[in-house]
Amino acid sequence: MQDRPTALELLQAIRDLLERDILPSLADRRLRYQALIAINVLRILEREVPDEEARLRAELDALRELLDLPRAVPPGDPALLRRRVLEANRELCERIRQGLADSGPWRQRVLSHVRAAVEEKLRINNPAQLGEESGVVDK
Repeated sequence: MQDRPTALELLQAIRDLLERDILPSLADRRLRYQALIAINVLRILEREVPDEEARLRAELDALRELLDLPRAVPPGDPALLRRRVLEANRELCERIRQGLADSGPWRQRVLSHVRAAVEEKLRINNPAQLGEESGVVDK
């Protein structure tokens, strides 16, 4: 584990440099647009880095419950944790493709899970959208 600066502090420093010093000096519209994209990516990372492991653990727990998979201690290795979440999401997608969520009580559980997952992703990627489009259609 690194001391200071932390990963979050490094991201913020790079964003501040781009936002305060470099962006205002850019006359080229293409470079200005690319700098704005880079600043937005850094903001996303600033929201994603803190508590990423806790969010992944919570997502894995929710998926295991939804899919009725055995409860287990989440892996301590972050890469393995991400892989377990990805595998569980693939299992959910496969069950949806098989039509298992087309009707019945499990459909409502799936819709609820997907709604929560999308909202969590929006909190990281585009929190402004939560105020405008926080609902997921459930027909």
